[in-house]
Amino acid sequence: MLSGAGLSEIDFETVIRLARSPGQRLRMSDLAAQTELSTSGVTRVVDRLEREGLVTRQACPSDRRASYAVLTEAGRARLESVLPQHVQDIEDWFTGLLGAEELEAFLATLRKIRNVVRPCATAGASGTAGAQAVACAAEAAMSGQAEAP
Repeated sequence: MLSGAGLSEIDFETVIRLARSPGQRLRMSDLAAQTELSTSGVTRVVDRLEREGLVTRQACPSDRRASYAVLTEAGRARLESVLPQHVQDIEDWFTGLLGAEELEAFLATLRKIRNVVRPCATAGASGTAGAQAVACAAEAAMSGQAEAP
């Protein structure tokens, strides 16, 4: 499904995270934290998506060191081409197998696990670089995931 649309799994994850973010954009550091990629890894993914016209970079007006990855109209169109089948697969293989109460308990459990295993999974989602994003950046730096600016 994804490969037929010319998207790798990390391309899909990047595009869908941008689509779900305020203004359909994320700071590159927040995108790296959400995808658990190093800063150089997210740069390579965004470079590739930018060459395909799916993403653009936008300078941060308040911080010259930072930039945003922004989903383009072509990126939205590519995502929309694969999203219906992706959602159907989730329904067929997971959520459709559960009743309403089971589904709510399942989702609550997944969120609980995500918050422990991937605490940075929603970094930057509020549209601000709040305490969570700062903590995630510090955690990534200490674990060797982040590279020097």
